Amino acid sequence: MLLEDASKAIAEKPRSRRGQGSETTWEVGNQKIVQGDCLAILKDMPAESIDLVITSPPYNIGVAYKTYQDRQPRDAYLKWLAEIGKQLSRVMRDGASFFLNVGSTNSDPWLPQDVSGSLRDIFCLQNHIVWVKSISIGDDTVGHFKPITSQRYLNHNHEAIFHYTKSGNVPVDRVAAGVPFKDKSNIARWGHKADRRCAGNVWFLPYETVKSRAQKFDHPAGFPITLPERCIRLHGKASACVLDPFLGAGTTLVAAQRLGCKGIGIEIDPHYVNSSLGRLKREIEDG
Repeated sequence: MLLEDASKAIAEKPRSRRGQGSETTWEVGNQKIVQGDCLAILKDMPAESIDLVITSPPYNIGVAYKTYQDRQPRDAYLKWLAEIGKQLSRVMRDGASFFLNVGSTNSDPWLPQDVSGSLRDIFCLQNHIVWVKSISIGDDTVGHFKPITSQRYLNHNHEAIFHYTKSGNVPVDRVAAGVPFKDKSNIARWGHKADRRCAGNVWFLPYETVKSRAQKFDHPAGFPITLPERCIRLHGKASACVLDPFLGAGTTLVAAQRLGCKGIGIEIDPHYVNSSLGRLKREIEDG
């Protein structure tokens, strides 16, 4: 579906942005998609209006996006992310959470730490979560990974999720994002109200099996919908307003729609805007 075809089925609401020309927004269900540069758009958003940020920025490792050039000098890249972090802090409420997914490569293992360090003076790092994509247990492997051919490196099967808050003291709903007890006797023994416990800070969230680029919504670097779903549940606030400043194929907004939250997604590339629009429309049509 082309962007102009999508705009016929979904309300298009252009508006002017001070000093930035114009931006175009679409509304689908409870979700809003804004096409444009995220830093400029964030500067125009009202302060303390967002409950939850879930996003994954370009990793600066040369991913082949449609228009964005994913290879900048490291210092310039980190400075850019810090500027975005300042604007995210401004638009976040005091009790808001910010979940940032960052990956790396075997030849550039310090990237997640460098990104996290660029935000150190802006946020408190409340939780550091390891997202496991694939794991080998005994002789069995579960999940998906990109195999590499190397005499030096192992296959790279995990990424980081940094949970930032303004104070470092934001309550989360560990049970809502939790898992059932393996030993059911622990429910009564420790006085739990339900068969649910904290899942900890290592999350095994595998991708669904796909056999074509179309099944990945024609985006080279998306995350599985279970990732934003778990972040929303962990945040624990009903009807939260969720923001993804690097929307990509729209996974965060699909998760927000499923869980009854309002969402705002910012995306600079019209091709990915189109993918998100079509995906959200199908999500609503499918119920």
